[in-house]
Amino acid sequence: MNGTRKYQKAILLLLVGVLFFTCSKSKVHSDPPPPPPAKNEVDFWLTKSDQTVLLQKQTTVLSFGTAYNIYPTIEIDSSQVFQSVDGFGYTLTGGSAQVINSLTPTLKQQLLLELFGSSANSISISYLRISIGASDLNNAPFSYDDMPPSETDVNLSHFTLSPDMTDLIPLLKEILVINPTLKIIATPWSAPVWMKDNGSTIGGSLQSIYYSVYASYFVKYLQQMKGQGIPITAITPQNEPLYGGNNPSMLMSALQQAEFIKNNLGPAFVNANITTKIIVYDHNCDQPGYPIAILTDPAANPFVDGSAFHLYGGDISALSQVHNAFPSKNLYFTEQYTSSTGDFGGDLKWHLKNVIIGSMRNWSKLALEWNLANDGSFNPHTPGGCNTCKGAITVNSSDNLIRNVGYYIVAHASKFVSAGSVRVATNSVGNLNNVAFKTPQGKKVLIVENDGATGELFNIKYKGRWVTASLEGGSVGTFYW
Repeated sequence: MNGTRKYQKAILLLLVGVLFFTCSKSKVHSDPPPPPPAKNEVDFWLTKSDQTVLLQKQTTVLSFGTAYNIYPTIEIDSSQVFQSVDGFGYTLTGGSAQVINSLTPTLKQQLLLELFGSSANSISISYLRISIGASDLNNAPFSYDDMPPSETDVNLSHFTLSPDMTDLIPLLKEILVINPTLKIIATPWSAPVWMKDNGSTIGGSLQSIYYSVYASYFVKYLQQMKGQGIPITAITPQNEPLYGGNNPSMLMSALQQAEFIKNNLGPAFVNANITTKIIVYDHNCDQPGYPIAILTDPAANPFVDGSAFHLYGGDISALSQVHNAFPSKNLYFTEQYTSSTGDFGGDLKWHLKNVIIGSMRNWSKLALEWNLANDGSFNPHTPGGCNTCKGAITVNSSDNLIRNVGYYIVAHASKFVSAGSVRVATNSVGNLNNVAFKTPQGKKVLIVENDGATGELFNIKYKGRWVTASLEGGSVGTFYW
C-alpha cells in the first residue's frame, strides 16, 4: 500500500514538473505583444478636382519617421523666413452684400460664422477688399459725391456714404463683430464723374485740377468709414488703371498716379493723421514697370507701402521682379475671378497654383479672389459690368446657397494660415506646387497642388523626419501640424 502511494506521488510530481516546464517554455517562446497603433501627427485636408471630396479632413494616419523610400520629397525649412501674411479672402462687392443680406437671418448668420469665424467649422477669412463707390458688381454705378450734369462740388459738401448704408456697411459691421481683427483694402473703380475729363462713369481720366479735391475725397471716405466703426487698412488709388472699358472705370497712368500720390494723396493723409496704407497699381502682372516707375519717383516712394496685382495678364513672377527692385516695399495680390463658364477642376488647379501658392512664393502678403457672392444668374452687376463673374457663394434664394470653386480655393489657405503667419522655405518638386507657413501659434502649414494628371506619392520632410502622403492628379491638400 505504501509502495502504491509512493508511486502515485512520484507520478503527480512528474506531471506538475512537465506542466511547469511546458508553461515556462511557452512564456519564453511566445510572440512579442503587437506595437501600439501609429499616432497621427499631421492633419490632412483634401479637395479633389472631381468634387467627390471638398475640403474634408482625411482619416489617413500620417506619422513622422525615417524609413527610407524612393518618393520625391518636399522639405520644409522653417529657419528660412520670408514675408509675413496679412490674410486670405475675397472682394465684398456691393452686389455680394446685397445677396447675402437677402438670406434668412438664421442662414445669413450661419454663413457669416462659417466664413469669418474661428471655430472648427469656419474657413476664417481674414481679409476683404471693398470698392470706394460702386464696382461693376453693383446694380448701378455711383460715387459718394454724384452731382447733376455740369455741376461740381469742390468742397465735397454733398459727400455721403448713403449709397452703401443699405447693404455693404451694415454687413461689414456684422462681420467685424465676428472677426474684429479683419483687415480691409478699399479701391475706387472711378472718381465722381464731374472730376473726369469725359463726363462718364466709363473710362476717361481724373482732371489734374481736381487732384487735391480727390485726395480730400479719400480722406473723407476713410474718416466717415472709421466713424461707422469700419477701419480701412489700405487703399489703392485706382482699380485696374490701364483698363477703361468697365462700368465704372477710370484710366490713370503711372506718371499720373505718381503725381497724385506725391503732391496730393500722400500729403493729405499726413495732414489728416491718417495711417491707412497707400498701395499702388492694382492691375495685371504684365506691366510690372508701372509700380516700379512710381516707386522710382523719390517724392512718391515714401508715401507708398507697396504694389497690388491681378493676373488676367502676365506671369505671377512679376511680383518677385518688383520685390527685387524694391525689397523694402510690400506686395499684394488683390483680385482674380472664376468664370461662370469655368470648370471646377481646372479652376481649382490654376488658382491654387497661381493665386494662392504662386503669389505667396513671389512675396505677396495676401491672396484675394474676386467677388464673395452673387445670385444664380451672376447678378447684380452694372450695365456693361461682368456678367460671368462667379461668386465663391451662389445665393439661389433666401434659404438656399451653394459653395463654388472660389470658396475652396481660398479656404485651403484661410482656414489654416492665420494673419501674422510667415512663409517658410520649401523646395519645388515636379508637378507638386507647394508653399509652407509657420503660424503665430507655431503650427506648420503646407499647401500642395498636384498639377499633373496622375496621382503621386511624396514625402513631407521636417527637421530630419518625414511622412509619406499622396495626392491624386488635380487635387489639393493642406497639411497641418
